Amino acid sequence: MRTTYRVAIVTGASAGVGRATAVEFARRGMAVGLVSRNEERLTAAAKDVEAAGGHPLVLPCDVASPGEVEGAAQHAEDVLGPIDVWVNNAMTTVFAPFHDIEADEFRRATEVTYLGAVHGTMSALRRMRKRNAGTIVQVGSALAYRAIPLQSAYCGSKHAMRGFTDSIRTELLHDKSSVWITMVHLPAMNTPQFEWCRNKLPHHPQPVPPIYQPEVAAEAIVWASTRRRREVYVGAPTYLTIQANKIGATIIDRYLAKTGFKSQQMDEAAKPRPDDLFESVDGDFAAHGRFDSRSKDRSVVSNVLRAASDLAGL
Repeated sequence: MRTTYRVAIVTGASAGVGRATAVEFARRGMAVGLVSRNEERLTAAAKDVEAAGGHPLVLPCDVASPGEVEGAAQHAEDVLGPIDVWVNNAMTTVFAPFHDIEADEFRRATEVTYLGAVHGTMSALRRMRKRNAGTIVQVGSALAYRAIPLQSAYCGSKHAMRGFTDSIRTELLHDKSSVWITMVHLPAMNTPQFEWCRNKLPHHPQPVPPIYQPEVAAEAIVWASTRRRREVYVGAPTYLTIQANKIGATIIDRYLAKTGFKSQQMDEAAKPRPDDLFESVDGDFAAHGRFDSRSKDRSVVSNVLRAASDLAGL
């Protein structure tokens, strides 16, 4: 039965930022389509959405497959109704120097992180353009502007996502479409990706501090879905990194060459473990990773910028 609620689709919804975002939409009473490969975690995420007051629909799907994404989109509209918001958040990566990454590993990380967003955007636009309504939110990163070592596949995908999004935005403006596409750029996040993404480093990977909780990103993503902002920066580190790179990219290159390897690794030696590059990892990892004690649960800068934007009527 189709619902009468506003509908949001979130990819990568079984854990991390995606799961927190699904819950944030649920707090607004929305119906939420939950997209991920792992049906067990999606079922757990659906319970979180229900508990927060939302209306979940589990949509098992590999975003690297355009056919699966299109099937999930159609099923969501058949059950829930017209899609109001589509959030492209799914990702995977390989933590390794580029020379240690195999071609199939790089391709797979790109297919999920970049082409997954392309496929989601295609399916969303097929429906939104006909209705001349809807918002697409691309979950980006400070790394979409400033690449770092050991994450060439991820950084390349986020750079590509930004370019592709800018191109679509101009096309929608040319068509005078009411459909909007925006990008929310995140800082380092405390998510489970560091427990399951493929790691070829000698030590366990970690986000580069300062680290933020996924709920900080979720609030910004949901806020962006109701505004017509070109881009939204989350956290002071994101804003400062992007601005600094505009004026001092060469200096930052050298700084990262010296610090970027150590800052992305814990003292803990890496141990053999399953990874999610080609197959989903079992277990309910929820929204948070292991770095709760080191993570910020709010961003003053983000809150001030959003408040100022609201006051200005943007």
